Amino acid sequence: MQQFVNRFGMIGALIFVLIQIVQVVFPIIPGGISCLAGVLLFGAVPGFFYNYIGICVGSCIAFGIARSLGRPVLYKMFPGKMIEKYLTWTELKGRFLKLFALAIFLPVAPDDFLCYLAGTTNMTWKQFVTVIFLGKPFSIALYSLGLTTLFQVIFHLV
Repeated sequence: MQQFVNRFGMIGALIFVLIQIVQVVFPIIPGGISCLAGVLLFGAVPGFFYNYIGICVGSCIAFGIARSLGRPVLYKMFPGKMIEKYLTWTELKGRFLKLFALAIFLPVAPDDFLCYLAGTTNMTWKQFVTVIFLGKPFSIALYSLGLTTLFQVIFHLV
């Protein structure tokens, strides 16, 4: 697959970044899987940067969509139980930004959903972009490199 992508040169990388953007805006596949693909297709460092660019841009688009459409978009895209669970975060005076930042930094939260949810709060664009651009590198690195290591271990055992 890497040879296939490499035949396209920079267009292959651009296509991958676009796929990352789309997978955030329309969360169909888990982000961890696409992060692994980025590292496997392009190598650790370029794959990390392509993942980072695509996920950050997609996160900003998700925030903007929710900012424009409001909470009804959450109910069209995500399970009600998930929405109700995280809506409680928005009810904690002054704590949503901190919880959001922590969740974005750690690679275990439903980041795509949280970007949409953040768009329905009073969080500013500046706050959102700061959290995404500073918080995403750690979680993307953990997903990308951690899953790559796991992938290599599994296939060396086979």
